[in-house]
Amino acid sequence: MTEPWSHILFSRRMLICVISGFSSGLPLFMFVYLLPAWLRSAGLNLTSIGLTSLLMMPYALKVLWAPWVDRWSITSLGRRRSWILCCLLGLIVAFIGLGWTPPHDLGTVSAWSLLISLLSASQDTALDALRREILPDNELGLGSSLHVNAYKIAGLVPGSLALVLSDIIAWPWVFMICSLFLLPGIAMSLLMREPASSNSAPHSLREAIIFPFKDFLERHGEQQTLLILLLVMTYKLGDGLATTLATPFYLDMGFSRSTLGLVAKQAGLIASVTGGLVGGFGMLRLGIVRALWIYGILQASSILGFWWLSLSHHGVFALAGVIAGEAFGVGLGTTALVAYMAQQTSMRYTATQFALLTSMAALPRSLINASSGWLVEHLGWSHFYLLCLLLSIPGLFLLLSVLHWPKVNSRGEKSS
Repeated sequence: MTEPWSHILFSRRMLICVISGFSSGLPLFMFVYLLPAWLRSAGLNLTSIGLTSLLMMPYALKVLWAPWVDRWSITSLGRRRSWILCCLLGLIVAFIGLGWTPPHDLGTVSAWSLLISLLSASQDTALDALRREILPDNELGLGSSLHVNAYKIAGLVPGSLALVLSDIIAWPWVFMICSLFLLPGIAMSLLMREPASSNSAPHSLREAIIFPFKDFLERHGEQQTLLILLLVMTYKLGDGLATTLATPFYLDMGFSRSTLGLVAKQAGLIASVTGGLVGGFGMLRLGIVRALWIYGILQASSILGFWWLSLSHHGVFALAGVIAGEAFGVGLGTTALVAYMAQQTSMRYTATQFALLTSMAALPRSLINASSGWLVEHLGWSHFYLLCLLLSIPGLFLLLSVLHWPKVNSRGEKSS
């Protein structure tokens, strides 16, 4: 008997998806919103700020240590809970350390930022595996949408609250307050049960390293594996580049930090919540593959809002509309891609296989985003956003091949 959707939506599984999404998004959006705003306010140029994207490389390289996350538990809490708890505690320390560092001391700033990136990427590896292990296949779409929704909402802390506070209190206290929002994730890791499937850890490090990749190739085949990897690498390439310097862009357009925090950023909240729910429930009818296509088009279209805003001076309502459109479109695309990647993983090797896919998704964005400041300084904002739109097209073309693939579940069974 199928469980009513209302029971699924308000279940403990979905609550874990919400809290884990928030804990995952907060450190990442520190790089997207808070770090650029802090450095720009201190007078650093866009090229230097853009290069800080390279500090996010651990998100692209986490597959290298994901087998250790699959193989070992740090504490007696279990593989998933122990990694989540230790990473969150480390993130709080690193946030506070970064906040007390002078922004012109780029060496120390880079060291603290790199530590945040390493801990956040490791936490994501455990959180992705946890989510895959607690959700049955039919709940992946809704669970992923709630995770992504909370992930986006977490951006309001460094992207809204922090910007408002920075006009009132000193930057070190801003970073400290942001770190306190990681406490719900710590409570979750202490109070939840370790997933039953998490007890079937690989028996050796060799098995943890080799078998996940062997299993992935055997279930999908070489050609389909290549197409899957190319798809996750290119699907969010354009919108990822477009949002890298979003905060400096808004500041260069003449909007104050308080305006961004109090008015414009709030516009993204309703749009993000709506996009997440529409995306999750939409996948119940469309299926994940068709949702990738429809949501991908909407995601790419949201870039046009940045281009339009760059052409001439616009008011606060125009800015709010652009941010709302971005939050809705990108939220849809992210929801579909996360659900699709989860669907391709095996329950026995969730951490490593999920890390492989998310690493491949992050790698090209990290490399290209590092050039964002240089591109803006040489192309200007309007041509930069047209370039971002063009970079969204390859991922959409790859979906023409995806639509003909048979469905493959976590046990490797195919159906038409």
